[in-house]
Amino acid sequence: MPLIKQATPEALQEAAQLIRGGGLVALPTETVYGLGANALDGKAVARIFEAKGRPAINPVIVHVLSVDEAQKYVVMNAAAQKVAASFWAGALTMILPRRVDCSVSELCSAGLPTLAVRVPSHPVMRAVIEAAGVPIAAPSANRSGTISPTTPLHVAESLGDAVDMILAAGACAIGLESTVLDMSGDVPVVLRPGAISAEEIAAVLGHEVTYDFGAHDKPRSPGQLLRHYAPSVPLRLNAIDIEQGEALLAFGSIKFMGIKGGGAAKDLPPSMLRNLSDSGDLHEAAANLFRYMRELDKPDHQRIAVMNIPDQGLGIAINERLRRAADSNRSTAPTA
Repeated sequence: MPLIKQATPEALQEAAQLIRGGGLVALPTETVYGLGANALDGKAVARIFEAKGRPAINPVIVHVLSVDEAQKYVVMNAAAQKVAASFWAGALTMILPRRVDCSVSELCSAGLPTLAVRVPSHPVMRAVIEAAGVPIAAPSANRSGTISPTTPLHVAESLGDAVDMILAAGACAIGLESTVLDMSGDVPVVLRPGAISAEEIAAVLGHEVTYDFGAHDKPRSPGQLLRHYAPSVPLRLNAIDIEQGEALLAFGSIKFMGIKGGGAAKDLPPSMLRNLSDSGDLHEAAANLFRYMRELDKPDHQRIAVMNIPDQGLGIAINERLRRAADSNRSTAPTA
């Protein structure tokens, strides 16, 4: 098992030293746990790809402390500055053109002329960036294509000894990866939805911002690969009842939900039932999504039936993750 340490001041310094020395440290953020390495060190970034089994065509997000620091590595036009002023520090990643003199490893860009950058708000992540004195490349701390980690234990189960340290600071508050906004072209596009919506960004910019939900074999953004967020058990979306052998990922009331052949959903054994939010709260649902998917991802479950999630606000991001998870097992997981 990897070394798990609570985020004490001493552990923060140890994590920073590991990163400066080319090591891998799993770090808490407000979104999910990230697998951090020195973004200026190509060998360290290569260790991220090796540990995750991540395709080299898949770019990684670089985390910095401020807009000023971001501008050492990327070109920010007036629109990008406006977005940053509204949403940084926070759960928004911007894809921007690399500066000609950008010192961040080319591996982070996956061969593209752009770089994905974010200013996180989590105090532990910020403390490590400051102590390390380098930008930190940090995709989600899990094997590539599997469910993203929201607790230290998820990291340990997924990566094992491939990580030098896990800096533990409880469960992540948001529970979904950051919104990714492509600002490198003429028109801003959200490539990965998250807690910050296209509509909120549009309100800041004063014009429409669209979504690109397409899966790509050569992604422009983290999270666009054809296989992503995939449990080993197939998902059946928009379920209005449950079939025999299915576990249930619920949202809101299940009072009137039945099991085909007889029985009620509320009588399922605890191992087969998780409710993202009994009260129908989308923020609570987002925080619970990856953890509950993991807990229902058991070989004795034939499928995971997923109740309908409203496709609005944070529900857009939740549904995008669920669709990608279901599409990864499309041949065995028809939707209702």
